[in-house]
Amino acid sequence: MAITDKIYLKNHRQIVSQLDVNIPKGAFSGATMDVLYSGEGLAKLDDATRDRLLDFAEDFLDPENPDDLYTGYPERQFVRYLLELRAQGLGPDAIVDVMSDEYMLYAYPGDVLSFLDSAVRTLEAAETLAEVDGDDEMEAKMRKARKALSG
Repeated sequence: MAITDKIYLKNHRQIVSQLDVNIPKGAFSGATMDVLYSGEGLAKLDDATRDRLLDFAEDFLDPENPDDLYTGYPERQFVRYLLELRAQGLGPDAIVDVMSDEYMLYAYPGDVLSFLDSAVRTLEAAETLAEVDGDDEMEAKMRKARKALSG
């Protein structure tokens, strides 16, 4: 299960109440994105909620090519966001706090930790493959990325 399947709308009940329509808790659920980011959906929300969800839409749901929206673009952008927060030295709890403050999203710190651990293991494997392949430049790049995530 991808980390984006474990990212949820904070204040889900409040949002559902304001919209007067039931939507899934998952922030990356197709139904959630369709309702929240249509003009009509956002217009029903209070100002604070609308502003944060608009920030989310602007940062993760605005590809150069509109067709990319349905090819995993939002999920890739969000994964990049999580990795950048970790590279800045934030731990799982702090990452959850930041995403909550910035976008009204939450996740369980254990899920974020598991995702980060998996990312480090993937980079270790890529580093080893580059070493076996004799690609010193790629090996160094993977090592640098792994160390940035490892802290």
